[in-house]
Amino acid sequence: MNYTLIVLAGYTAIMLLSTTIFTKREYNIEKFCVGSRNTGWLVSALSIAATWIWAPALFTSTENAYTKGFAGLFWFLVPNVLCLILFIPFAKRIREEMPEGITLSGYMYKKYDSKPVRNMYLFQLGALSALSTGVQLLAGSRILSMLSGVPFAVMTVIMAVIAYSYSQFSGIKASILTDAIQMIFMLAVSVCFAVFGIKNGGGMETLAAGFGGAAGDAGSLFSERGLEIFLGFGLPTTIGLLSGPFGDQCFWQRAFCVKKDRIGRAFFSGALLFGVVPLSMGILGFVGAGMGYAAADTGTVNFELINILLPAWAAIPFLFMAVSGLLSTIDSNLCAVSSLTTDIFKKKTMGKTKLAMILLLAVGIGVANIPGLTVTHLFLMYGTLRAATLLPTAFTLGGVRLKPQGVVAGIISALLIGLPVFGYGNIEGIAAYKTAGSLLTVILSGAVALAVSRTGGMDHG
Repeated sequence: MNYTLIVLAGYTAIMLLSTTIFTKREYNIEKFCVGSRNTGWLVSALSIAATWIWAPALFTSTENAYTKGFAGLFWFLVPNVLCLILFIPFAKRIREEMPEGITLSGYMYKKYDSKPVRNMYLFQLGALSALSTGVQLLAGSRILSMLSGVPFAVMTVIMAVIAYSYSQFSGIKASILTDAIQMIFMLAVSVCFAVFGIKNGGGMETLAAGFGGAAGDAGSLFSERGLEIFLGFGLPTTIGLLSGPFGDQCFWQRAFCVKKDRIGRAFFSGALLFGVVPLSMGILGFVGAGMGYAAADTGTVNFELINILLPAWAAIPFLFMAVSGLLSTIDSNLCAVSSLTTDIFKKKTMGKTKLAMILLLAVGIGVANIPGLTVTHLFLMYGTLRAATLLPTAFTLGGVRLKPQGVVAGIISALLIGLPVFGYGNIEGIAAYKTAGSLLTVILSGAVALAVSRTGGMDHG
């Protein structure tokens, strides 16, 4: 009996039933994109956390703890949590300045009355959604294909169809509801895995012995190995992650959905709830390293450890958790892209909104099936893409006066100079280039925007 296919069928049934019972089919485009703008803080927090748990995070956290010890998990976990907290004042500000808004690109268009500015943001936000969807399908379908025997390419299509099936019913309401269900499940399962992993793996002594990772040399942030991990992984990851919500329409969309006076509570709680899952999965990596376990594939070491430390049936909740992490981000991307159509078309129709969803899935499937492409390459690449709009967005929301041409020039310079430098370092595995590329992407966008805007005076607030 193929438990993987049973899990997929069960997951689909739960999400479709929940959506059809607790939400109604939405025909109004604004409500499809932002609901009634009064979503409660707790369900919003669960949705924010689930959306931020991209599928590879479930694997990457364990892999980093296992291979890079405490230093590796620290530089993955802390920036992931911190970025959602740093986002709070900006989420509050955009809601105050544009209470009826839907998108970040729409806000920037309103501030600068400039189609080039709007189009640059549409490109960045749309490309991010496509790459993010591709990485979810790549990571999730790979393991699901391996376990089920279903060809990888077919599995990417199956996952895309599942996400679309409930997202198209009521849009953001369906996404937030299913995110909350997925997050509750992921929290319960990941904590249980950590607790029983420690218990069955040799107790707290084994856990402590694994803080240095499999090689035993990464237990400190400030050791030679710890600094090496920071420069090669921690710094570029931190830059990409801290800019994450700022360059992702999924989070601006939720800022417009939640009750206005509960935005801070929703994002802060979401950050903490998110942190529980990668921390729990990282603990499994420490246990594996402390046991001296030799991983067959470090990329799926959590699945290997669950198989040897827990009963055979534990694979079922693990698969459900992996599918939840995969699809919670994909359905959020679908809603994000559907909201971007409100900035593209003068005549807005539900048909165009849903067509954008289908096109996103088609591009995501295509990206996932590019031969030789790895999850790490995609993750770091779109993390750097997000950084290209970080400073222009922060400056604008912070009240810094810029010119439209400054915003455009800053983003273009970041994409043409910073991103290729980072891409080269990423492909060749050269830490110095990855770090330089990440910094250039962030700094150039802001510095060039300021420099161009100061030429002849700055005319926008």
